[in-house]
Amino acid sequence: MLKATLKSLLARKLRLTLSTLAVVLSVMFVSGSLVLTDTLGRTFDNLFANIYTYTDVQVSAKAAVRPQGGGGSDPSTPFPASTVDRVAAMPGVAKATGGVFLNGATPIGKNGKVVVNQTGQQFGGSWHGEDDLVHLYQGRGPSADNEIVINNGLAVTAKIKLGDSMDVITRDQHRATYTVVGLMRYAGGRDSMAGESEVFFTTAKAQESMLGAAGQFNAIDVKAAAGVSDEQLRDTVKAGLGDQFVVQTGKELSERSSKGIKDILRYFNYVLLGFGAVALLVGVFLILNTFSIIVAQRTQELALLRAMGAARGQILRSVLLEAVIIGVIGSLFGFLVGLGLGAGGARLFVGLADGAQVASLGFPISAIVASFVIGIGVTIVAALMPALKAARVAPIAAMRESATPDRPLTRLTVSGAIITALSAGALIWGLTGAGGGTLALVFGGVLGVLIGVALLTPIISRPLVAALGAAVSWSVPGKLGRRNSSRNPRRTAITAGAVMVGIAIVTAISTIFTSLSTALGDTIDKDLAADVVVLGMQTNEIPPVLTDEQLQRIERLPDARTVAAFTLDMVDVDGEQQYAASYLDPAAAGTVLKLKADEGRIDRLDAGEFMVDRRTADARKLKLGSTVEMTFAKGQRKTMTLVGITAPSNVGAGLVVDYADAKAGFAFPQAWQAFISVRDGASVAAVKDAVNTVVKDNPQVQAYTKDEYISNNQQGFDFALVIVQVLLFVALAISVLGVINTLLLSVIERTRELGLLRAVGLRRGQTWQMVTTESIVITVFGTVLGLAVGAALGAAIVTALKDVLGFGAVTLPWGLMVVYCIASIVVGGIAGLIPSIRAVRLNVLGAIAYE
Repeated sequence: MLKATLKSLLARKLRLTLSTLAVVLSVMFVSGSLVLTDTLGRTFDNLFANIYTYTDVQVSAKAAVRPQGGGGSDPSTPFPASTVDRVAAMPGVAKATGGVFLNGATPIGKNGKVVVNQTGQQFGGSWHGEDDLVHLYQGRGPSADNEIVINNGLAVTAKIKLGDSMDVITRDQHRATYTVVGLMRYAGGRDSMAGESEVFFTTAKAQESMLGAAGQFNAIDVKAAAGVSDEQLRDTVKAGLGDQFVVQTGKELSERSSKGIKDILRYFNYVLLGFGAVALLVGVFLILNTFSIIVAQRTQELALLRAMGAARGQILRSVLLEAVIIGVIGSLFGFLVGLGLGAGGARLFVGLADGAQVASLGFPISAIVASFVIGIGVTIVAALMPALKAARVAPIAAMRESATPDRPLTRLTVSGAIITALSAGALIWGLTGAGGGTLALVFGGVLGVLIGVALLTPIISRPLVAALGAAVSWSVPGKLGRRNSSRNPRRTAITAGAVMVGIAIVTAISTIFTSLSTALGDTIDKDLAADVVVLGMQTNEIPPVLTDEQLQRIERLPDARTVAAFTLDMVDVDGEQQYAASYLDPAAAGTVLKLKADEGRIDRLDAGEFMVDRRTADARKLKLGSTVEMTFAKGQRKTMTLVGITAPSNVGAGLVVDYADAKAGFAFPQAWQAFISVRDGASVAAVKDAVNTVVKDNPQVQAYTKDEYISNNQQGFDFALVIVQVLLFVALAISVLGVINTLLLSVIERTRELGLLRAVGLRRGQTWQMVTTESIVITVFGTVLGLAVGAALGAAIVTALKDVLGFGAVTLPWGLMVVYCIASIVVGGIAGLIPSIRAVRLNVLGAIAYE
């Protein structure tokens, strides 16, 4: 039996190749994503290890309000220079150097625009001369407050040379012109660590412009004395300074920085694994169909083996052995292809961060194990049902001319209906809230619905394929192609099921994002009474703001009726982190944002007062007169009293504090955004141009019309839809293989029939048309079914999110759905190309004599 199995497998090389390709495509996205994240993780481990190679211990102040994303320290929190002297006097300290170094020095290029980089890191700091890590490449250090040293990476990007002038916007939001007197590089001749920009001022200027206080530092670099370990030095300094400071070794700093990047990479990996999951699901259909056809075509061969004494178990093991061999080969090549994709993706990703060096290619155990477990497992699972069917072949079948006809579809239809109903119920239960099991119910429900509909596909295929085929059956070859696609509903269903799954998932996601994008636009259009919006492009962690002088000039514009501006920051409310806004003029904000009082007053706030929207009040169980303990970013702690509750709003929701408190406690109290309503009869475009004239010296800030503002807010959904289209390409690529595989095996199965058709006058072109028609009908059928199922799933999820997001109108992506239909016709034509060529090239006489 082993020899017979191997000979059977090798005798059908085309079948082996197509089946193996299905496994390769199913596995390579999983292995590729794991290799990519492993390589990037080791790359950033190496990067931060290099950055902190020469750091023994570093001291920073503890954050009053923990920054979003975690971490106990806040680099923007200054401390007096006397702290450096305290550290220097501690036992085990060889040297303590106070410094200024933090994000927020925005360089302006010669074209007047911000010089951006891929990292979002635009550092500004104090120059302390050369050391083991930093070396002057050209020039000298700054000696005057209008002189700076920049890293060579920034100089190359901005096309700045030694002696040129450069404008820089610092953390105090002041823009000034500096002379570049020096260019620096890092050890090893690197222009930057990872593509970031760095601007170094004199110590006094850095303290003033980056920390906002003279005689202050935000970090201390501590060198250990001979014989003192980094850990011993850390413990000594920590004990001497108390719990108001964070003291870490260079190794700890490296690990913490790398962990932050890895947390981001983990979510990126989830997206890639999502691609792999779709590929696996579609691949299951492909492999299942392949083995089903193989078993059907080998009925006589298997029956002869049974007649010769082969037991049912031997037949079962024979088919499963084929699956294992295909799974092993496909897993191996899938891992290797994924390895190449992961390594190439890592190199491309790291290449965006100029200066970083990609880690050497690794072979992560997780990728190897996942590749073979998934590849072999999926193949065995997909081949199990055909293998059981093969084991049931009776020896008497060897005497028949054709295979035993398929059994009735009753059992399959009933099973599909039950699974679909139960899965839909689980999906609805999960969407309406089921405690900790919500996520499992939703994903399980979606998967179950797809499987249930796939089981119902054979019964659905007969009327739908007939209807679709009528559109292409204007000729004899077209009619033959339509009938061929409906003569075996099980085979057609499984082939179309592979297309259906990919299209359904993509359509569901597209429906969700399109609905959310449309709802967001409608909400802003309805709830925002502004004609012009002023906001900035954020290129680092520091928000672009409007200066007080710019805001005043905007308010004085003759055609500006109402100007409402606000600022935002993270605060601590009774030990819980959340954002708080502050309106510079609450009455104007109420007008422009269409805020309505539900309780109390909302047109003004005094110091120590705040207001919230109704949803926030209910969630935090707040009532008028309730008090909370609020800690601001700058460390102030105040008891705040609730004086107003607004009606539910999607544009003015959240917690709002008085501007006097914000000005004293927010890290950046200047206006982040401004909303302007235009006087009746005035030109919105003219007001927009006038505002842009006011902010022309602030390259980070720009005015937009309301429609442009809505479009900017919808860009995130548009980007997500682009990713979805890539997912569709992956699914269709595997589906094309499924259609090609099915039709090729079908052509082999119908060799004699094709020979007879050619003998009675069917021409080559008509043969090609017949096979291509069959391919198009199957692909379009799968697409139409996928569109229907996907739209239904997407609509259900959007409707269920109504209470969570505040809106739930379903908007179907009609344009994309039409494109999917047109693409399915093209894909069907392409998929039918190879099988039709094989059918056309059949030798007529040889085909007639084929057994």
